[in-house]
Amino acid sequence: MPHTVKALITPGPKAPFAAGTIDRREPGPADVVIAIEYSGVCHSDIHTARAEWGETIYPLVPGHEIAGTVTAVGSAVQKHALGDRVGVGCYVDSCGACQYCLAGQEQHCDKGAVFTYNSRDYQGDPTLGGYSAEIVVGQDYVLKIPDALDLAHAAPLLCAGITLYAPLKEWGAGPGVRVGIVGMGGLGHMGVKLASALGAEVTVLSRTLAKQADGLQFGAQAYRATSDPKTFTELALSFDLLISTVSATGEIDTLLGLLGTNGTLVFVGMPPGPQSVSISPLTTRRRKIAGSLIGGIALTQEMLDFCAAHGVAPEIELITADQVDATYDRVVAGDVRYRAVIDAHSI
Repeated sequence: MPHTVKALITPGPKAPFAAGTIDRREPGPADVVIAIEYSGVCHSDIHTARAEWGETIYPLVPGHEIAGTVTAVGSAVQKHALGDRVGVGCYVDSCGACQYCLAGQEQHCDKGAVFTYNSRDYQGDPTLGGYSAEIVVGQDYVLKIPDALDLAHAAPLLCAGITLYAPLKEWGAGPGVRVGIVGMGGLGHMGVKLASALGAEVTVLSRTLAKQADGLQFGAQAYRATSDPKTFTELALSFDLLISTVSATGEIDTLLGLLGTNGTLVFVGMPPGPQSVSISPLTTRRRKIAGSLIGGIALTQEMLDFCAAHGVAPEIELITADQVDATYDRVVAGDVRYRAVIDAHSI
């Protein structure tokens, strides 16, 4: 039988969050029960809660940056044990049989990955996320959090961390590779830290120089303001890889001009509406435009282990449940440095 747990719930796009209860499924043989200790606030949570990305299933419990402790396991569970420090990211199920699942790219499942919230499981029931006291997840979608990572700081790695680690690995960031990170918010600051730890030459491209000191401290070699027209002339042909973390509409052609021959512009932020691009900047330098969506389970575990080994962790603000609505407004205003994390004990 389902069991009741505490959660933060919003009933509609303009409604505040309120404490309440939700039902979690009875654990099956392959399930892991996790007492949630921390849940990161992702901008995706805000877009979804405010119905800015299309249909939202209300009542909604967001949260896909989950860190906690295993409190029960099913009889067939072999990957996790009672007391393990674990995490859950952006999805909680996939078909397990298609070419992408078999290749460890479950986020691209042909059947459709079941996302941690605002999705429907394969039985048709809506999923409810990490702004709650507990979650039940199949063992294959639960990550191990190394002891070297503090749980509160580990939570944002389950989305923000893997969102940046995946394209950095896919496009070969490392020694001698010139990487530009566009935007330095919750995603961007992780891009700077991870690219630096991978050994790349890192430049931050931000609207202003307000966060310059932070960017250099996080490992960037240079920090330039996109509001300064000289930036785009002086940095022409300067990068092998540009990763855009911003959701604001930008001039793609202008960004392409910063790439050298064979360079790649990767979008991990999602601007609203269609974007336009000229073909000539692509053909003249054999440049590429790509997108990247989080990462597979194996790569996410690799990222967690990498962060533990290299001392990489997000900068966080720990908040309580009654601060979530105000924090949403602060995230939109760019006032959080750099990732808000809910102390789930306060729910």
